Amino acid sequence: MSNKTKKGPKLPAQQLAILAIARFAEPLALTSVFPYLPEMIASFGVEKNEVARWAGFTGAVFSIAQSCTAVAWGRASDKFGRKPVILIGLASTMACFLLWGMSTSLPMAITIRAVMGGGNGNVGIIRTMVAEMVPEKELQPKAFSLMPLVWSIGSVFGPAFGGFFARPAEQYPDLFGNIDYFKRYPFALPNLMACCVFFVSFMTGLLFLKETLQSKRHKRDWGLVLGEKLTRPFQRPKAHARRRRLSFVDDEASAPLLADSSMSSSEQLAAHDEPITNREIFTYQTSINLLSYTFLALHSVAYDQVLPVFLNYPRVAPDETNSHLPFKFTGGFGLSSDKIGTIYTVYGIACGIVQFFLFPTLCARFGVLNCFRTATLIFPLIYLLTPYTALIQDTTARYAVFLTMMLVKGFVVIIGFPCTTILLTNSASSLRVLGTLNGFATTFSGLGRAIGPAAAGAVFSWGIRKGYAIAPWWLLATIALAGAVVPWFIEEGPGPGCAASSRNISREEEEGEEGDGDGEHAALLGGSSSSSSSSCFSSSDSDSDSDGGAGSKKQKKGSRYGTL
Repeated sequence: MSNKTKKGPKLPAQQLAILAIARFAEPLALTSVFPYLPEMIASFGVEKNEVARWAGFTGAVFSIAQSCTAVAWGRASDKFGRKPVILIGLASTMACFLLWGMSTSLPMAITIRAVMGGGNGNVGIIRTMVAEMVPEKELQPKAFSLMPLVWSIGSVFGPAFGGFFARPAEQYPDLFGNIDYFKRYPFALPNLMACCVFFVSFMTGLLFLKETLQSKRHKRDWGLVLGEKLTRPFQRPKAHARRRRLSFVDDEASAPLLADSSMSSSEQLAAHDEPITNREIFTYQTSINLLSYTFLALHSVAYDQVLPVFLNYPRVAPDETNSHLPFKFTGGFGLSSDKIGTIYTVYGIACGIVQFFLFPTLCARFGVLNCFRTATLIFPLIYLLTPYTALIQDTTARYAVFLTMMLVKGFVVIIGFPCTTILLTNSASSLRVLGTLNGFATTFSGLGRAIGPAAAGAVFSWGIRKGYAIAPWWLLATIALAGAVVPWFIEEGPGPGCAASSRNISREEEEGEEGDGDGEHAALLGGSSSSSSSSCFSSSDSDSDSDGGAGSKKQKKGSRYGTL
């Protein structure tokens, strides 16, 4: 046990990987829409100048429906467990995407998008599961960067699916030209491929994902039972002889994910049964973090929604009749869906590299809050400069400048979203409110995702008619500038598990004085006092110096990781 304590807590790699597989299908499916959405809306008979408005409205309907049901899904996950709600969301989105690819009219497409948004609350619930799996603050940058990394990977394959496999009968007549189904539904193929990935994610979650909700964690899971039976022939014989843990931690974790030993089972159940009040959820810091998260979702997602329309809009050569620089000009890049898909693929690869190699290092060196504040200051500059890339006449220079700006935007997005997630999680008053809090986070960010694309799309259409291509981008820059003020009121919280740890720290130290044997037994059940509180109290050495026993030594070892 002492060796494991010296090495410190580790990420629960197996369960995070399974959760990542469950998460992977959604960014893949959602980003696959971006390259062909303008062409799809135009195929419904919408005029070219109105495509941006309806594209924004389609994205807004999804986000509005998601925001209306996010709190309900969060409360359902608090009551019935995280795993069943995630599986329902995957199944619902898979069915809706299959129907989305066969949309034949604008009302049908909008209705399906609304049902799709309302039937999936997985974004907030997955964040909650990550927080419950990894309460140690020193591990949170890596843990919370995993899901955005999965989003980046999905963003590589998603636009590729959408761009390269939309209109297959036209793009690949030798393969699909004689298939009537793809002639009737030209945008169905990328959605069929995404549904296959959804099915794999659903089955992986059903068979191998373990529940993290405290009140449901130890109940029998028939999906896990079936998964164990299916994988038993491939397991090593010695695996059956290993000591059985009462925690849900996989074998790769050297420390418990949650400090279960700080409360008795009856105390945990009683605390869980108490109703969660709004005062407990909406503290000053959680409210500020929710506002900051809403601003970020509003302008960032709006940019991603309007950008494909801007890239698809025909090029306009600036002259005296249509341009009065620096403010009045119009035109886009005139790209088809396959080229837009290629651009988004490069964008996704770059974001994945940044997420994997740079994000944890930057957070460890400069701190989560400082990284987030810096990122929010860069967004307005990117939005202000984006429309001017269409004025560059040299093709190579135009693409080079545009891709550079897009990659910088991707870099600050990769920094921004994980950081705001970490800050919001650590501002929670307790672990039991995380599901509901993340439900509200999805609701408020959903409102931002609805208002942003709808407003930017409408302003884009107005700007094109009036000759002001800068209109939507400068609107987003103004919103981003306002959003950059909010983070300066944020303070980094100690984490949702620290309140319980502080209430029980004295009892844990007393138990530690009884001897090493009892301490090791407590570690097997749910963690020693060091592992349960080291991530919350960096100065616990001063409180434990007077103990003089084994508990004091363990506390010192644990506090080392809390000061990282």
